[in-house]
Amino acid sequence: MAVLDDLRAFNIEEAHIVLWVFRGPRGSAVELPSYTGRWVQTDQAVDQRLRTAFSNERDRIQETMEYSLLAENNEASALRIEKDETHAGIVIFSSGEEVETKRARSESDLVNTNFYAIKATHGESVIYAVRQADRSWKSRHRRSLRSTFIMREHELTVDDTPRFDIHDGVNFFVVGDQLLINGKKQFESILRYKAAHVSDFDSLKAEAEFSGIFSDVAPLDEHIRNNKIQLRRAQAIRQKGHYRDVAFMQRLRDNYIHFGFQIEFDDQGLIVPTPETCSEIITALLDHRLSSAFSENIYDVQNTTTVAV
Repeated sequence: MAVLDDLRAFNIEEAHIVLWVFRGPRGSAVELPSYTGRWVQTDQAVDQRLRTAFSNERDRIQETMEYSLLAENNEASALRIEKDETHAGIVIFSSGEEVETKRARSESDLVNTNFYAIKATHGESVIYAVRQADRSWKSRHRRSLRSTFIMREHELTVDDTPRFDIHDGVNFFVVGDQLLINGKKQFESILRYKAAHVSDFDSLKAEAEFSGIFSDVAPLDEHIRNNKIQLRRAQAIRQKGHYRDVAFMQRLRDNYIHFGFQIEFDDQGLIVPTPETCSEIITALLDHRLSSAFSENIYDVQNTTTVAV
């Protein structure tokens, strides 16, 4: 909870606020992402709106949970992950100091922003609060969004002032060497976490211990590769490593029918993936089908925690 304590103790009301806008990530899936950042001069009203967004999201968090590929936070929690496990450091490096060469000077510098970061500094402490930009920042939507009707001096008129929306919350915080994540989907998009999953899945397939349990890994590759949820599960399979456990794999062969799996094995005991059984194979390798000793029912579970008895 130390990181949450640090976030709660941060004096946002007296902090110096700078709004940074970013385009990116750029680069291929096998390269480190790159970002282009510019800082935006803001008035007191905007700064207060940014402070409110920071505070709203911070006040919502009552507890933290360890980030995992399958973990989901609720309305009162945030996922915690080490900064070094993400590309957050690249974003911070892309912002740096508020020098003139990085100042946003026109509307064109803001259009097509992918996300923005509230850089809050108080004393020696710096916290970044990051939010994915909505459609008001995208060029293809700007024409319709700029035609806004407002009441002015008892008369309805058209306001064509360029508009960029600042929301009442953020998707994640960077606090020291850790991240607290409220919006997992947005976090993974901004920091290109799916690309990391693809790379990890390629490494998993290259492991002889993994590919060696299948007669042909191609159907599983097709099932997983372009699906972010399945890529998360594949990485969780690698982290758990049950496929490396000879005893685990033998118990799977001995008990798969009892647990209701339709998985196929060849004469050598290798798993034969098919489009119909790939999801069951993933469930089995995650050890996510469990039997209750009390009800004697069999359940699929989203996550598992080992209990010491």
